[in-house]
Parts: sequence; C-alpha cells; structure tokens
Amino acid sequence: MEPLVAAIDQGTSSTRFLVFNAKTAELICHHQVEINQSFPKEGWVEEDPREIMQSVYECMERTCEKLCQLNISVSNIKAVGVTNQRETTLVWDKETGEPLYNAIVWLDLRTQSTVERLINKAPGRNKNHLKHKTGLPISTYFSAVKLRWLLDNVDEIQEAMLDGRAMFGTVDSWIIWCLTGGRNGGVHCTDVSNASRTMLFNIHSMDWDPELCRYFDVPMEILPKVRSSSEIYGCMKSGSLAGVPISGCLGDQSAALVGQMCFKEGQAKNTYGTGCFLLRNTGTKPVMSEHGLLTTVAYKMGKDEPACYALEGSVAIAGAVVRWLKDNMGIVQSSSEIEKLAAAAGSSYGCYFVPAFSGLYAPYWEPSARGIICGLTQFTNRNHLAFAALEAVCFQTREILDAMNQDSGVPLTQLQVDGGMTSNRLLMQLQADILCMPVVRPTMSETTALGAAMAAGAAEGVQVWTLSPDQLPHVTSEKYEPQINSDESEFRFGRWKKAVQKAMNWETTESCCNGNGLGKKANGGPWGVSPTPPPTRVDH
Repeated sequence: MEPLVAAIDQGTSSTRFLVFNAKTAELICHHQVEINQSFPKEGWVEEDPREIMQSVYECMERTCEKLCQLNISVSNIKAVGVTNQRETTLVWDKETGEPLYNAIVWLDLRTQSTVERLINKAPGRNKNHLKHKTGLPISTYFSAVKLRWLLDNVDEIQEAMLDGRAMFGTVDSWIIWCLTGGRNGGVHCTDVSNASRTMLFNIHSMDWDPELCRYFDVPMEILPKVRSSSEIYGCMKSGSLAGVPISGCLGDQSAALVGQMCFKEGQAKNTYGTGCFLLRNTGTKPVMSEHGLLTTVAYKMGKDEPACYALEGSVAIAGAVVRWLKDNMGIVQSSSEIEKLAAAAGSSYGCYFVPAFSGLYAPYWEPSARGIICGLTQFTNRNHLAFAALEAVCFQTREILDAMNQDSGVPLTQLQVDGGMTSNRLLMQLQADILCMPVVRPTMSETTALGAAMAAGAAEGVQVWTLSPDQLPHVTSEKYEPQINSDESEFRFGRWKKAVQKAMNWETTESCCNGNGLGKKANGGPWGVSPTPPPTRVDH
C-alpha cells in the first residue's frame, strides 16, 4: 500500500478529517461533523472549544473505521496535517486543560468600539497604522483585539493570567496542544501563516513583535511558539493514530493556496467557504497593497526554507449568506436548495443583496456597514433573493479581484477556485459571467485539506510527499466560460457598487454590539478608555 497522509480541516461551520494517497493526491476517505455557532448578543459569534475538539476526535475515529471497512490499515497513515479557521481566538488553562471562555470567532464584532478608538488614536486616524509590520489594517477581524477583550472582560482569564496558567492560541494551537498531550506535555505552537493573522506578529522578522505586544498590552509569555508550516511538532498521544507525527500546519486559506499548487509567484486561488478568500502568491517578498488587500505569510515549507507571502482579498460573508437564508429566514431548507431556487428565477430582476453582516472586509474595511437588500418590488420573491445572494458572492469576488489586478499590475486571465460552494454550478457560471473570465474548478474540491496533507507529508522526518514542481500530481478540473456580454456584466456590477454605498456608515459605536468596549480595564493602561454607556440605536 502506498503511504497515506491525513488532514484535520477545522473550519468555521464544520470539522473534517480526510485521508489522501501521498503519491497520487487521491482522496481515500473522510468524515465531517458540523459545528454549532452561538450568537450571545448582536454581532457576537462564539464556538465551544470543547465541541471543536470533540468533533476532531469523532472525525478521526469515524474515518479510521471507514478505512478499515475499505481493508486499509490505519498504520499506512504516516503523518497528520492541521488546517483551521484563522484569527478565531482561544484562551485556556494549561493546568486543567480547560478553555477559560468560548472561542471568539473571526467574524465577531464585539471589538468594534475598541477598533474605532485605536484608529482615532492613530496618527492621522489611519487604520493602516500598524500595516508596515503586520500587513494588516486595524480591524475586528484579527486576533489581538479579541484577545484584548478576553483579558479585560473575563474574570477567569484575569485570574489565570495572574497565576501564570493562561495560554493563548488560534484554533491550530488548541488542536495541536490537545492532540499532543494537553496538560500532560502538550506542544504549544502555531505556524507562520496563522501567526501572521494575529496583529502581534512581525511579517519581516517572522516572530512575535515586542512593540506590537506592548501596543495591545498582551503579555508575550502566553503566546505559542512560532514554527514553520512543515515540520514535526509532536506526535498523537491517544486514539487510533497514537504515535503518528503531526507535521503540517497552515491557516485554511494558505492551505488552499498550497492544495491548488500555487507555488509560483503570480499564481492565485479563490476559496468559497463561510467567507471568500482570494490569495495571490507574491514570492519571498511581502508586497504592500494600495487597494485594500492584506499582506500575509502564505507558508514556510520547512525550518530552513524561506517564507513565501501572499496578497489576500478577504470577504467575510459567502457561504454564511446561504446559512443565514436557511437558519434565520427559512427561505431554503438545505444549502443545496439555493441553486434550484436561483435557477428557477434565472435573474435577480434588479434585486441586490449586500451581506455586510460583519461590516465589510476587503477592499473597504468598513466595520460600520451592515447588510442590505435593495431594489425590491412586488414582483420579488424568494427565488430572486436566492439569486441575489449568489450574485453577491460573485460581485464581492469581482471587487477583490479588481483590487488584486491593480496591485500586481499583471491581471489574472482565469480564476482557480475551490471550497464547499464551488459544487454549486450556477454560482460558478455566474462567477465567470461577472468576472468576464474563465473559472477553473478542480474535480477534487477539498484543496484546503490537501494543502495541509502536503505540508505534513513533505516535512523533514516524514518525507512521503514531494513538492518539487515536476513531481506534483496532475489535477483534473472543469472550466466555466463567460456566457454574457461584458456590457451587461459591467452594468450589473455598477448597480452592485451603488448598493454597497447604501450599506455603508449604518452603525455608530453607540449603536453597535451592545456598546461593549474594553470594560473592566477601561480607565487605566495605554488604552485610556472609559466604559461605554448602554447602547442607543442610531439609524442613518
């Protein structure tokens, strides 16, 4: 039997465990478990770290059972990689092994008032004040402000901090720490791609930055050790895979870039998951965007390998809009039904949906925006709304692709895509039409997990997967060509931009997120902030 490599893919809405053939990149078997999200207050998004780990264990064990049913020995799995939703922030107790609060998810908006204060304090009220070190604008999206909120507002975390028991990590750190023993010798680490999303990491020195940690008043001793994306971090301590090395770690969007084999400068991919993320490999030099994109660390394939960087266009709401139509509005019963409804309409008939549920990310970085549906008439029905929701994903991609082309000066001629939503054929055709360029989808759409498996299999000491360009497996794909004329496409995109302007400046600090600012530490320290009064709604 050829060697196998597995990947844990812990996303915002589900956890998967997948097993690949290291020679052919063929997916052998997998298991998936959905994750519950809780919304304790308006704008808040949390997940239970215990449930996340339970889903990881369940997926691993179920997949191992499926392997046995295929008469394949689990002993053929030579390594495990981890890929994860990025920025989501956890603090746990290293002595009990228990989380000290729920994970604050990347989409969460409770830190909006904090972010506004930081921007107001920055020279020239510039949201890019820290971009020269981090590659990122000051935003609710990244981990540092979420961690600051936890340190200020959760008594258990403050006590654990005083006692030296607190550990911070993104989801990758939590998973690796638990799987390598937890409170009994668990490895507290992260990789460069995840670290670069915290706002505490210097993307030039490739380490935690003391000045950034002071700026956010974060003690460096609670941070995980930063490692490369491909090396042995430790071994599984229990379960069917006990003794197997964990040797790959990549944030989900970096993993998809690797899984799409985008190793050359200029290659790009767009992933359609809960959000939508367009990454373009910029090689070993970080490129700063002039058009609202992020500069991020793509990967570092080994301790002694150079880091590679990417420009990233991040859209908060893609697949999440379908979940909203299903769970909140009852407009669809299943995620797959949206394609049928939208196809029945054939057009949105002038209805535009801007799903700015968490403000707008790239290229606007406007936390005060909120969702809007406009252009409604008596003719509009749920089919048109379904179509408008799919179009919204495509329009948002068009905006970040335009920004990417302006920044690089070398326009993309086709778009490589992946992620759960790409199984929606209507969406893929709409995307080709709105971009006026071909869209290429690999037949095996699990590229995020594949990227983590490649990193794990290629690690020194494992070396069952080769990443040399001439030995990368051939990937079959299907291509969607644009079918409408560019004038119609431009007209629809122009109307979309008009709708986006109407979604802007909707919330003020007073009206948003229950006025929750920094809370307890508010009067002291570098923040110099007094607690926010109870919210009064101000609608513009």
